[in-house]
Amino acid sequence: MAKNLVIVESPTKAKTIKKMLGRNYKVLASVGHVRDLPKSRLAIDIDNNFEPEYINIRGKGKLINELKKEAKEADRVYLATDPDREGEAISWHLSNLLGIDENSKSRVTFNEITKDTVQKQIKKPRAIDKNLVDAQQARRVLDRLAGYKISPLLWSKIKSGLSAGRVQSVALKIICDREQEIESFIAKEYWTIEAVLKKGRKSFEAQYYGSLSEGKITKKDIDNEDEANKILEKIDPEGFFVSSIKNTKRNRSAAPPFTTSTLQQEASRKLNFSSKKTMMVAQRLYEGISIPKEGQVGLITYMRTDSTRISDEAKRDIAKYIEGSYGKEYVYRGPSKKSKANIQDAHECIRATDVFRTPLSIKGSLSNDEFKLYSLIWKRLVASQMKPAVFNVVAVDILNGNEVFKSSGSQIDFDGFLRVYDYNNEKDKILPDLEEKDILKLKTIDKNQHFTQPSPRYNEASLIKELESLGIGRPSTYSPIISTLLSRYYVVLEEKKLVPTELGITVNDLLNKNFKDLINEDFTAKMEGDLDKVAEGKLEWPKLIEDFYEKLKKDLEVAEKNIEKVEIRDEPTDIICEKCGRNMVIKMGRFGKFLACPGFPECRNTKPLVEKIGVKCPKCGGDIVVKRSKKGRKFFGCNEYPKCDFVSWNKPVDKKCPKCGEILTEFNRGNGLKCSNTNCDYRENEYKSK
Repeated sequence: MAKNLVIVESPTKAKTIKKMLGRNYKVLASVGHVRDLPKSRLAIDIDNNFEPEYINIRGKGKLINELKKEAKEADRVYLATDPDREGEAISWHLSNLLGIDENSKSRVTFNEITKDTVQKQIKKPRAIDKNLVDAQQARRVLDRLAGYKISPLLWSKIKSGLSAGRVQSVALKIICDREQEIESFIAKEYWTIEAVLKKGRKSFEAQYYGSLSEGKITKKDIDNEDEANKILEKIDPEGFFVSSIKNTKRNRSAAPPFTTSTLQQEASRKLNFSSKKTMMVAQRLYEGISIPKEGQVGLITYMRTDSTRISDEAKRDIAKYIEGSYGKEYVYRGPSKKSKANIQDAHECIRATDVFRTPLSIKGSLSNDEFKLYSLIWKRLVASQMKPAVFNVVAVDILNGNEVFKSSGSQIDFDGFLRVYDYNNEKDKILPDLEEKDILKLKTIDKNQHFTQPSPRYNEASLIKELESLGIGRPSTYSPIISTLLSRYYVVLEEKKLVPTELGITVNDLLNKNFKDLINEDFTAKMEGDLDKVAEGKLEWPKLIEDFYEKLKKDLEVAEKNIEKVEIRDEPTDIICEKCGRNMVIKMGRFGKFLACPGFPECRNTKPLVEKIGVKCPKCGGDIVVKRSKKGRKFFGCNEYPKCDFVSWNKPVDKKCPKCGEILTEFNRGNGLKCSNTNCDYRENEYKSK
């Protein structure tokens, strides 16, 4: 019989740690939480300091009994759940269930699951941090009060099945506010003038900037075509010459290693991963992968963190790796960037547990997604400890009479961290060898019309960045927030952008009119700060809940009286239900609109809503219609499927490509057109979607 029992959250993590601790240890998994608030009722004693009423989670009775039996037989029990507030709370619940004194030294944490760390940390148990438990408990109670008190109001005033959430509703507000900003945006016309100039055989582009008067250059905006024409009338085709050249050096430093937020953003941008997928893959890398000659080992540190800190030991290893692989001149030994305020800096950044375990050396042990994410994390870590890249930048002023054109070029002088991690696929933009007073030949000069654009809709990455910048939510909450908004059909994904639905806008309007003091960015950010104070032992959690509940109670009383029932009416159609003969209606579902029989529940007939876009299929002549993927993402396909397999993520238009004859599709939110043929580079950058 093993003398020691170690309890972790995940079976995979249990398997990894067991091999590292040996036969004197038995390692079991709680499989997440073992106790929680019941779903059927509020379970918060409002009159008794908001004391939560926990119950054992349904279906876990057998597991709990097994844990109790093993704990009773063991000489010592170690609670080794995840190293964050959620993990601390799970350990606290386990200590209550198993009869372990929460003040006894039974808590161990593993920021990384490597043999050295696991064996070292198991020798340094501590008491459960009740402040961290209280912070998690306070968040749980806050979210329960907001959800269970406001959601029934939505059910009675709009429709059943809806939900409100303390942070979720603020995220919805941010998305809806951006949509309102886009709808109310008035585009402003402006023009640019681009000249293609030559020196010898080399040509380069120069952009019109402004005018020279009394030795001073003044920038000029071109508001309309008449102004552009007047400038062009002043241009002498033979009169271009170089008036000044400025050479400078520009340094670009590497970004710090990943936090949860920046990992989700970069994985979205570079790998096209959703935040949920990123965290699932990262969890596997943290809990352990079987590597030849090493066995089961955690490849990255804990993936829920606000910190960019790297341990001194890891820094030494990274410097050694960089020097051996790229040369001493690439090692950066300057001061580390300071982490931002209010972070949970007990953790390190998200990093590879062993920098010498390069992505290529373990590629055969990883799935494709695991390899992609591990490579991203490993490269970002190594790059963060490398010297800045150095660019030679050339800025040129070109005169034509009194009209000023500008051009610039840059060339990498020292690649530095770009040797490992390139953010924007930066390439040299090299100008010809120019000298002051050089005469330049005009190849072409064109005027171009443009329109100002509104701020773009949020995608998952930019929403996470916005939430983080506002101080809303924590690493563990970003992915669930977005998943909830999508699952409730408050927002949908269109071309990777989060677009509020009619239902989402209706819910947001109701909440903001009646709970504006509770559901806004400033109040929610303040609550996050107060939760941090609870975690630090500077604030009693019942006091935090009391202040929130007093506001909530007042708002609820007013809302109950003032809110009129909002009717989201089904849109009638002339399509006849083939089962009962009624006219079918358009209803809103999780993945968009669909047709349903109004005779429900007697008649349960439903069918997809065929939404034509007025464009014929280029393959078979059928109608192109709007469709949605299983994840709710909008795309366009032929209504003759499966006979015809035409599909496009971008909206096709009734226009053919002048270069190859294929159909054109919209891009840049309908402001441009591009060829649907991936081998054709034809584009029209100025186009107004109908």
